[in-house]
Amino acid sequence: MDDSVVIGIYRHGITTDNERKAFSGWTNSVLSEQGKKELSAIKSHLPAYEKVIASDLSRCQDTAAILFSNKDIDLWPEFREMNFGLWEGKVHDELKHMKEYAAWVNDPFTSPLPNGEHFSEFHERINRAWQKWLDYMERHGIKKGAIVTHGGVIRHLLTQFAPEQKSFWEWPSKNGQGYELSGSLEKLRRGERCTSLQAVPSMGKNSG
Repeated sequence: MDDSVVIGIYRHGITTDNERKAFSGWTNSVLSEQGKKELSAIKSHLPAYEKVIASDLSRCQDTAAILFSNKDIDLWPEFREMNFGLWEGKVHDELKHMKEYAAWVNDPFTSPLPNGEHFSEFHERINRAWQKWLDYMERHGIKKGAIVTHGGVIRHLLTQFAPEQKSFWEWPSKNGQGYELSGSLEKLRRGERCTSLQAVPSMGKNSG
């Protein structure tokens, strides 16, 4: 039996916090006017999906509502960005004097975030969410689904499941754009890598 599936993973549009380069993990930052404009411009270039889910944060809800306006969007809090704790809403210049911040910038994968989420906790949460999504696809017979989520989530999933092995920061994750992973559902459930990957929407050289 053919168990091939296609999964789109999209980053939310540009937010007001993105524009001022602030940390907004679990902060409910909103799409900027530029973000809304860019999303509206690409929506007609996107593939069709049987099911779309999104992080429950408003920037993902609003992005999904623009890009997939003909779909009922289910909200999955498990696909939130990393929680940046005390650094939520702050910019680099407000934090650069802190030793904890310098340590985290130097090694974000092992250094703790004050009152936030350690990378290992983030890693485990996203892996559980991914398995839950794959189970959902199998249970409902979905062959083509999409997730509207965050840059860190997308980089983590690509590090784990893309055909080509790259480090976390090597994967581009542009606002309002994403990737489609294709492969065997059963192999993905076993933690194996997908068989093919392409940037979406495929409109030009910056489509990643």
